[in-house]
Amino acid sequence: MKLKVALFAFAAMTAPAQVCAAVSQDELDRIARDMDLRFTVVDNQPGKCPDGAGGCFLSEIELRLPERLPQRFASEDLPIYFSLVARLQRVDSDLFEADLVNGDLHVLRPKRGARLEGGRTYRIKLWSAGHFYSAYYPMPNFYLAPAGLGARVIAATRPVVDPETGLETLPFVGPMTNEAKLATGSADDATTWRTPERAYALYARNGALAKPDVAILPTPATVKRLQGAPLDLRGGVRLRLAGADRGLLQTALNRLVASGVGGLDRGPELRIDVAPGAGLAAESYRIAATTAGIRIRAADAAGAGHALRSLAQQVAFEEGRLRPIEIADAPRLPFRGLHVDVARNFHSKAEILLLLEQMANYKLNRLHLHLGDDEGWRLEIKTLPELAQVGGFRCHDPSETRCLQPQLGAGPDGNGPVNGYYSQADYLEILGAATVRGIEVIPSFDMPGHSRAAIRSMEARYRRLSAAGDRAGAELYRLVEPTDKTRYRSIQNYDDNTLNVCLDSTYRFVDTVVGELATLHRAAGVPLKTYHIGADETAGAWSESPACKTLMASSGQEPKQLGAMFIEKVAASLAAKDIEVAGWSDGLGHTDAKKMPRAVQSNIWGSLFGGGVAEAHDHANRGWRTVISVPNVTYLDSPYAPDPMERGYDWPSRDSDTFKAFAFMPENLAANASVMQDLQSRGTRIDDKTPLRAGRRIEGLQGQIWSETVRSDDQVEYMLFPRLIALAERAWHKGDWEPAYTPGAAYAFGDGKVNQAALLQDWRRFASRMGVHQAFLDDAGIDYRLAPPGGRIEAGMLHANSEFPGTPIEYREGGGAWRSYTGPVAVKDAVELRTRSPNGRRASRAVPLGQ
Repeated sequence: MKLKVALFAFAAMTAPAQVCAAVSQDELDRIARDMDLRFTVVDNQPGKCPDGAGGCFLSEIELRLPERLPQRFASEDLPIYFSLVARLQRVDSDLFEADLVNGDLHVLRPKRGARLEGGRTYRIKLWSAGHFYSAYYPMPNFYLAPAGLGARVIAATRPVVDPETGLETLPFVGPMTNEAKLATGSADDATTWRTPERAYALYARNGALAKPDVAILPTPATVKRLQGAPLDLRGGVRLRLAGADRGLLQTALNRLVASGVGGLDRGPELRIDVAPGAGLAAESYRIAATTAGIRIRAADAAGAGHALRSLAQQVAFEEGRLRPIEIADAPRLPFRGLHVDVARNFHSKAEILLLLEQMANYKLNRLHLHLGDDEGWRLEIKTLPELAQVGGFRCHDPSETRCLQPQLGAGPDGNGPVNGYYSQADYLEILGAATVRGIEVIPSFDMPGHSRAAIRSMEARYRRLSAAGDRAGAELYRLVEPTDKTRYRSIQNYDDNTLNVCLDSTYRFVDTVVGELATLHRAAGVPLKTYHIGADETAGAWSESPACKTLMASSGQEPKQLGAMFIEKVAASLAAKDIEVAGWSDGLGHTDAKKMPRAVQSNIWGSLFGGGVAEAHDHANRGWRTVISVPNVTYLDSPYAPDPMERGYDWPSRDSDTFKAFAFMPENLAANASVMQDLQSRGTRIDDKTPLRAGRRIEGLQGQIWSETVRSDDQVEYMLFPRLIALAERAWHKGDWEPAYTPGAAYAFGDGKVNQAALLQDWRRFASRMGVHQAFLDDAGIDYRLAPPGGRIEAGMLHANSEFPGTPIEYREGGGAWRSYTGPVAVKDAVELRTRSPNGRRASRAVPLGQ
């Protein structure tokens, strides 16, 4: 696996306590090392939920203490902190009780008077809201933190990386094998696990073509083969460039050389002419490769870069001997984006630079960088150093003076890849790398909700300056009002994550952060064009705020109107600085369009089956730049398939595989009902009740990766690829099977309004190219997902297939040695299957067949 950037680590910290643990630090260390802990999801359909609550699941913590406990050991020495990303409803145990700390952080304690014995196993049943369909929903790094001692992770709960697959595993999570109890949460849920047998039928239906003639992705608008002998580029080409700064094309030229072209100073001519107004649209290009040489024409540097990267893919595919070809190409949508959440769990600068290169390869042109949320603040702001120095780390410091609480299984030590931030020098490097690839960086710090990292960091600043006697300075950027008695819980279970929008200090804070961002962008030579304020999922705050009561009394507003007021005020401030405001559609939808600037970007994240279509059309009809970000398809942290061993939050979707992304229709949202089922795997109907007005359009498509369950850079790549390439295909290229948008039309699953045969034929062409691009991703060091193979046994013969053609398949019987699968083979024992990357470096997870 790739070497990751080391991050600054904090030592384990605890707040001062009046009562100290009876055991010593060495004794606590031994307990944490030797105790065993297992978390098991018992039932997602328990029948009756506590207090009549609707929708719950039953899990169990099995705790075994070491055989020998210290003589001074007392039950108070065993507070176990753990992350549970579900609302805890009830604990069933005679000896233990659990309390919510905040967010997903809980503490499990022995009850008063409980006597625990060494060598005994204790079982604690947890009833929680929702469902845990995946073995990756439980969070790792349970830890012990008795008063007065350094917190220690229970060793049994640490994650482990499988050397064969490179995948993180959680050995403390019990196996999930009972499909009847665990696959669904209700009787009307038709979801089934993607077993090898079901995968075999799916891959056989979807099919694939033989080796393609052209390997370029996204698919060009038109491709024509020309007559003549192949052009041998292995010795190099003579570059002739006119109309563009070579610096803006250098990374694309580097990609061309890496594809097999032997240099840029000798050989056949490669002529690149960039001429605005030459009859070519923005970002479009033309390539003519003949026996005499190669000519590229483009209207701008972005188009020339796209041409070079298309050329590089084809040259690599033809191993440096390019058969004559003519290509004309242009983007379908002007906005083609990728959102990367580095706030929930941090991801390194090296990973962002790697992703920028792949974005350029697949013609994506916007990086939405989510830098701030409840769980972390990831960019150095020199005016406010606590934002990164406190907000960039999670450790066991109950006072949150030096770090935030360890949410999402971060552990108590403040180290590891989930912690960290970008220095301003790092951010400048990211901006520079994006600029030379034609990619705009859209920074985002979510506000006014999802702001806990900012709030707690500014409280640390407040305490520091107050202790130094600078009370006025301390108040300048304070984001809370001490006399505000409002009680609320956010969707992520926080009671303190929302900025007070009635304080002058809040707007001073926003202006300062945006001001430093704008300065950084100017230093990088690219203006800050767009700033994403988030604006989503604002909890029911402010109702008891004295400042807000004063404001509401003078303005006649109600608490529910204050969020829109904040967005309108910040949007106006940004517009005055020539910065376009962007936000998530639910928050923006509450604003008065007349009070918003003319230029607004709305990321539509309403569900396709729950009002997202009307929301998208409404926002486009307002004249806003509408970017489709619907969770059903574009949330790439969702599992690829309904399987307990697939990672990802599954509230948006349980089966977001590459085919689903490929079949998505961003400009005709209602039509997706023809080919897509809802969250319970049921066919349904979508009516276009809010049609697009004439002259309005969908302007963009953006893939999202949120990082709650994505704890490493390798996991980012696993979740993004290959399905990000399918989304890039849909953002760039319109399939000929997509029906034209008809205002007011209705669609239902299987209604035939989408040509299924044409869709499958187009998919087979794409899948055959993806078989080639797996090798390209291997060469780039991308740890993409290898889909486990499909398989079935008939009359003693094993039959297997893969998602993409050419993916090597391996099998073994009875736990024996792995063998290459080349065709139907006789088997007699229990069989396991897996795929392997074309370069042989990694294997998929193994799946049992017929067990």
